[in-house]
Amino acid sequence: MPPFAQSSSSSSSDAAGLGRRNTRVLALCQALYTSSVSIDLTLTGIVGYTLASDKAFATLPFSLITVAAALTTVFASFLMAKIGRRLGFVIGATVGAAGGAISVWAIFHHSFIAFCCGTATVGVFQAFAQYYRLAAADAVGFAAKSRAISTVLAGGVVAAVLGPAIAAWSRDWFAPVAFAGSYAVVTVFGLASLALLLMVYRDGAAPGGSHGPSSHVASAETAAARPLAQIVRQPIFAAALANNALGYAVMMFVMTATPIAAVACGHTIGQGAEIIQWHLVGMFAPSFFSARLIDRFGVLRVIGAGIALSAMCGVIALRSADLPHFYAALACLGVGWNFMFVGGTTLLSQSYRPSERAKTQAASEFTTFGCSALASLFAGQWLARFGWDAVNAAIFPFLGLAALATVALAWSRSRAAAVAAL
Repeated sequence: MPPFAQSSSSSSSDAAGLGRRNTRVLALCQALYTSSVSIDLTLTGIVGYTLASDKAFATLPFSLITVAAALTTVFASFLMAKIGRRLGFVIGATVGAAGGAISVWAIFHHSFIAFCCGTATVGVFQAFAQYYRLAAADAVGFAAKSRAISTVLAGGVVAAVLGPAIAAWSRDWFAPVAFAGSYAVVTVFGLASLALLLMVYRDGAAPGGSHGPSSHVASAETAAARPLAQIVRQPIFAAALANNALGYAVMMFVMTATPIAAVACGHTIGQGAEIIQWHLVGMFAPSFFSARLIDRFGVLRVIGAGIALSAMCGVIALRSADLPHFYAALACLGVGWNFMFVGGTTLLSQSYRPSERAKTQAASEFTTFGCSALASLFAGQWLARFGWDAVNAAIFPFLGLAALATVALAWSRSRAAAVAAL
C-alpha cells in the first residue's frame, strides 16, 4: 500500500474513532440536559403558580423555555460555525447552569420575573443542546448517522426515569423554601455537562463518505454552498422538516395539555405526573433500537410508523378519558415522536453539504422550535376553550402534512431510481 494511502486510511480511522467517542459524550450530555428539562417540566408550573400574583400566568415560565430556545437556535448554529461545536456546547452548558442558579435565587426571593428569566435561560441551554444529535450525525459516516442520532437521544431515557424522581427528592434541600433544591440540581447538571465537554469532547472532521453513498462524495465535500432557498426546495429537506417540526409540535401540543386534562377528567395530580413520566420513557427508550429499524426497513418506513403511532394517540384518547387510555395514548405519542424525530433528523443530516451545515440546521431547528413553542403556548387555551377531545382531533391535519411530505420524498426517490435505470 502506498504511504499516502496508509496515511489516508489512518486519518479516516482516527476520525471514526473520535466520532464514536464524541457520540458517547454527547449521549451523556443529552442525559444531563434532558434531566434538567425534566425537572422544569415536573415543577415549573407549580412554582409559577406559587410565585405569580396573577395565576393566569402560572404556565408562562415553562413556555418561556421553548420560546427562548426558538429565538436562540439560529444564533447558536451560526456561532458554532465560527467557534466550533465544543465551545458552543460549553457556552450552552454554562448558561444552563446559570439558569438553575437564577431560578434558585428567584424562589428564595419570591420573584416571578426572576423565575421567568431563569427558565428562559434554561431555554438558551436547550437551543444549544438540540444540536447534540446533529453534531453526532455530522461526525460519522453516511451509514452510521441514524445510529449516532439514536445513541444521543437514548441518553434521554435516564432523564425520563430519574428526572421526576430527582425533582421530588431534592425539592426540600433548602427547607422550608420548597423547590429551590430541585433547581439547584439543574445548576449541578449544567456544570457536569460543562466538565464533560471541556475534558472529553473534541471537535473533529467526519470520516470520508459522510454525506452520501455516491461516488461523487469528494466533490460534494468541496462544492460551493447553495442558496438556502434551493436547499429547502429539496424533497428530502421538506420531509425532514415536516417530520421534525410537525412531529415535535404535535407532541408538545398534546403533552402540555395532558396534566391539566388528566386532573379535569378526575385523575390525581400524581397520576398526571406519572402519565408524563412514562410518556418521556416512550419518547427516548426507542432510541435503543430505532437505528436498527432504519437500517433494516429504511428511514421512510420508520417515519411512516411514527406518523401512524402519533395518530393512534389521538384515536385512543378520543375513545375514552379513563386512566389506561391516557397511558396508552401518551405512550403511542412518545414512540411516534421518536420515530419521526430520529428519521427526520437522519434525512436532515443527508440534505446539506458541509459548507451549508450552519444555515440549513439553523433553518430546521428554528422552524422546529417555533412550531413547538406555538403548540405549547396554544395548548392550554385550546384545551380550556374546546376540551380534551378537540386537542386530540386537532393533531390529525398536521400529521397528514408530515405524511404527505414523506410520500413526496418516496415518490421522488422512486422516480430518480427509474431514470437512473434507463
